[in-house]
Order: sequence, then C-alpha cells, then structure tokens
Amino acid sequence: QVQLVESGGGLVQAGGSLRLSCAASGRTFSNYGMGWFRQAPGKERKFVGGISWSGGSASYADSVKGRFTISRDNAKNTVYLQMNSLKPEDTAVYYCAASLVTYDSRVTEYEYWGQGTQVTVSS
Repeated sequence: QVQLVESGGGLVQAGGSLRLSCAASGRTFSNYGMGWFRQAPGKERKFVGGISWSGGSASYADSVKGRFTISRDNAKNTVYLQMNSLKPEDTAVYYCAASLVTYDSRVTEYEYWGQGTQVTVSS
C-alpha cells in the first residue's frame, strides 16, 4: 500500500502561483511514477502532468505546459506541482497518484490516489 497526502491548495488570484505537495508513505516511493490530475465540478478527472521514477523526465497536458512544473524528491518521498500564471480555468480539486508502470495520462494505470486538495483561482 502507498498512502498519498496532498497539501498546498488554496485560493489565489489569477496570475498568481501555488505549490502543491504530495507526501507518500508505505512502499518504496522511487518505484512509482507519479502523476497529477485535476477534476473540476461536473467534469471528468484530467491529467495535468507526470514525472518518472527518477525525476529525470516529465510530461504535461497542453493546457498547463509552460506554466506548471512537476518535481520530486525521492529522499523526502514527496512530489511537487509548481503552478504559475494561474487562470480561473485551473480551478479544480488536484490529486496526486502513483503508478508502477507509467507517469503518463492513463488514469487506469495509477494504483494509488490521494484525497485531493482544492485549488481556486479567482478572476
């Protein structure tokens, strides 16, 4: 089992920044590719980005490319999502997820999920 706990969400004005953290416990963190997803009210959960096991590679959804950055610290069992130039359409609950086989957008390949943290961007 892997337990994931997100933090860092909140209310921010458009153009502002937030950094989300996802702390993992349980099994060896570096064995897992990590993804960030988000879900707005009434909408499906969507891939934001993912980072490889070592942190050497990352991928992003087109909607956040150039604004969001994912990083990880395997010594601290934590993955981060730095969000800059936030827009109202970034408002959603953000989830981190862990996968043994991927760090891309295939939501069904993620075995473990956090409880989510709310991000609200005001205009």
